[in-house]
Formats: sequence, C-alpha cells, structure tokens
Amino acid sequence: MVTPSVPLYKDLPRGENELYPNAWGVFGNKDQLGTLNHLTAERVLHALQSVKTGTVVNLNLALDAFDPPLISHRGIPHHEIFGLNKFHRDDRIDNLFLQASTQLDSLRHFAHPDKGFYNGFPGEQLTTGTLELGIQNVANRGIAGRGLLIDLDSYFKSLGKPIDQKSGQTFDVADLEAALEFQDSQILPGDILMIRTGWLKAIQAADYVRESTLYSPGLLPDESIAEWLWNKQVSIAAADNLALEAWPSKKDVLPTLAEQNGELDLSSHTGMLHRLLIPLLGITIGELWDLDALAELCKERKKFDCLITAEPLNLPGGVGSPANALAIV
Repeated sequence: MVTPSVPLYKDLPRGENELYPNAWGVFGNKDQLGTLNHLTAERVLHALQSVKTGTVVNLNLALDAFDPPLISHRGIPHHEIFGLNKFHRDDRIDNLFLQASTQLDSLRHFAHPDKGFYNGFPGEQLTTGTLELGIQNVANRGIAGRGLLIDLDSYFKSLGKPIDQKSGQTFDVADLEAALEFQDSQILPGDILMIRTGWLKAIQAADYVRESTLYSPGLLPDESIAEWLWNKQVSIAAADNLALEAWPSKKDVLPTLAEQNGELDLSSHTGMLHRLLIPLLGITIGELWDLDALAELCKERKKFDCLITAEPLNLPGGVGSPANALAIV
C-alpha cells in the first residue's frame, strides 16, 4: 500500500545552497494538503479493519483546559450564554485561540526561514481574508484513517526509566522503533500517528507545579525524525504534548541560513522541527491530543491501531483548529 510515486526523503529535491530537501510538487504544484494525500480511499477502507468493538474514545480536551494558558499569547476563551426570551438560549465565544487546546495545524502555520511556506505559496498572501493553505482545505476534505498509538510512556516505564515529564527529554528514531517493537505494532502508509509521552496526564495531576519555563518531552529536533516520518508516509503526526517535539526548542540544532547570516534573529522558533515538517514536507501536526483513555484500551486489548476521524473547523484561511478527533476501536 506504499504510494510508489512518492520519493524517499534522500531523493527529494534540494536547491542550491539549501540545507534541507523539500517535498514541493510531490502531490502537485498547487497542492494544499501535503501528507494528507496519503489518506486514500483504499486506506480509509482498510482502516475499518481496526474497529473491533465499536467503542468511541474522545481525544479532545476542553477548549478552556489550561488556565493559565500553556503559551502566554493564547488566552482563555470567554463563553457567554444568552437568550432572546426565557424559552430560548444561544451562545458565543470571545477570545478563542484555535491552537490553545487539542489542535491541528494548517500548512500556513509555519514557513521555513530559508525556503518559505509549503509549495511556494507567498507569505504575503497568507493573511486574514485569504484562503491559501488555510485549515478549510482540511475541513473540506475531512480526515478518516488508520490511527496508530505509540505509547512511549508505557514503553519507558517497562524499562524502569520513566520519562522525566518536567524536562525537555527527547525521543529519537531508535526510541520510536523500540516502542513499536515493544507493542508489536507496525506503521502502515497513511497512518495517523499518535505519540503518547504521558506529559498531558502529568501536568493535569493535582501535585503538578507549573515552573516559569514550561518543559515538555517530545520528538528529537533532528532531520532524522523528519526523514523517518516522511519515509513512513505518515499522514498526520500528533502527540499529547505541547509541540510534538521537545520544548523549549534548542538554539544549536536545525540551523537556517537566515539565522546564521543575521537576517533573522534567534527566537523561540529557532531549532524547531516544525520548520521542517510543515513547510518543507507538508506534514500535518496535531498537539495536545488526549491519548490516555485510548492508551488504556490499547493496552487491555494488546492492539494499538484504531480508526481515527477528525474534522477541524471550516474556517476559511484558518491557521489551526480544534482537532475534533475521535478514536473508534
């Protein structure tokens, strides 16, 4: 079921003086879906084989799950209920940040400083009121496919080495492969990959103390991770942590020419794996997915695949959206 027309990472084009290859044009020169193209009708049908009990698991946190917010500029929504008369109720939400809780990122979320936005769409076009690379592309397509949970939290506990949830502990390709072997799981092309670190459960615990700097374990910010995800033909890479990758980002990894020559100041985005996955490879990222209940079911059944559906908001030009994700096992 591998898509034969999709080249391996090592065979992707790399322009002169470019540090990293890109997948622009792989799915068409005007493509705005990236790796969601791996979710073919054949693969959606195959995903139905993962449903054995019909149990539905919600993977979404509440919109106001974090107070104070995890990222300071993403505030707390204000929900107001009103009625036109005593027999009617309506409501509205103000201050809703679409990436403050369980989310999906659109391909307009990040550009690479040296290359730009996915498939060459000009950054000046990606503003309020424009449509290019917006989340509506994902909403209009819809998401359904085989989900696969990689339970890193359980794997490391089995080694007697629990993940340090208050650090930026990183997980490399060897860790991911070892966890898959531990579970007796295999990634199939088109899979919606869900990586559980246990961080979300940890920060929701009553005794968790929020430090001034927020740390989250996650994927190693290294080109080897980007290559692994691309070559596995993953459609979505999601996790239960803050940013899929470890946080905060490191300033001495994944260099860019723009930062090296002083055209762009170093920032919290410096060294982020986001810069490779979203704009260069077109990989849809999910963050803050609530995977704990799903993990318990998977461990009970000793089976870590399921059917995943997700339907982001049909917001024209949206940068991200609540994931509205369900697992059916």
